[in-house]
Amino acid sequence: MTDSFLSNLPKSVKIVEVGPRDGLQNEKQAISADDKIALIEQLADAGLSYIESGSFVSPKWVPQMATSSEIFNRLTRKDNVTYAALTPNMKGFDAAIAVNANEVAIFGAASESFSQKNTNCSIDESLQRFIPIMQAAKAANIPVRGYVSCVIGCPYEGDIAPEQVAKVAEQLYNMGCYEISLGDTIGVGTPKSVSEMLAAVSAKVSIENLAVHFHDTYGQALSNIYAALQMGIKVVDSAIAGLGGCPYAKGASGNVATEDLVYMLNGLGIATGVKLDKLLAAGWFISDKLGKKPVSKVSVAYRAK
Repeated sequence: MTDSFLSNLPKSVKIVEVGPRDGLQNEKQAISADDKIALIEQLADAGLSYIESGSFVSPKWVPQMATSSEIFNRLTRKDNVTYAALTPNMKGFDAAIAVNANEVAIFGAASESFSQKNTNCSIDESLQRFIPIMQAAKAANIPVRGYVSCVIGCPYEGDIAPEQVAKVAEQLYNMGCYEISLGDTIGVGTPKSVSEMLAAVSAKVSIENLAVHFHDTYGQALSNIYAALQMGIKVVDSAIAGLGGCPYAKGASGNVATEDLVYMLNGLGIATGVKLDKLLAAGWFISDKLGKKPVSKVSVAYRAK
């Protein structure tokens, strides 16, 4: 029974830590550049090899990311860690390159309504805007990661067809994104809907080039990750302390917590290279700065011991 339970799982998983960017950008409590730098360095020290460290967007729209250039310039970097940035336009890309971001990320949506509400254009138009970034990144030999939002459900349209997700993911991959992160933005997915979505997308883009990004709004994130692992996914996005939240879903609790993810993977015998004790310390560090407990159940349980 045990062998069959574990037989389809990968031997190792790469964790993409999105807390310093995707997590903090949704927090109302302002966090200083010093504290963000301390968090990123603690995460690297814990063994995370990929850390989304900032976003080069207008501070008018995302004030929490206004210090991204300072953070990249002042970070004490580890050689084996990728420090990535979200770059929604050429101005952002140029800013990221100026501070030596190792990678950049662009984003699309599987929902036309979501795309219109967030970028004031259609899905196809939003992707066309990224062509100059892809060209510049190729010339500069900078890897580009792609995100797809609303891969299971949309706050405006409801359920999203898996074939629509596959179409957008394929477009991003064909544009030159080496990896496509599939995001359940409002956290409505279940193992069944996630498996159906991944089956459709992996028919267009190899499973080796896919990652998953789950919000835990309905408490399904770890179950969904387990379903994705069984289908061959080896890259998972998560946020320290469960940072963030979705402004489109009332009661959304944000990204799956990195601490909870690592605890589950450790229990499954899947290698991550992450030291749980140092991860827990990083989670409490940033939670204390935000004046709240971590969303991570593992973190809270360990503190209560």
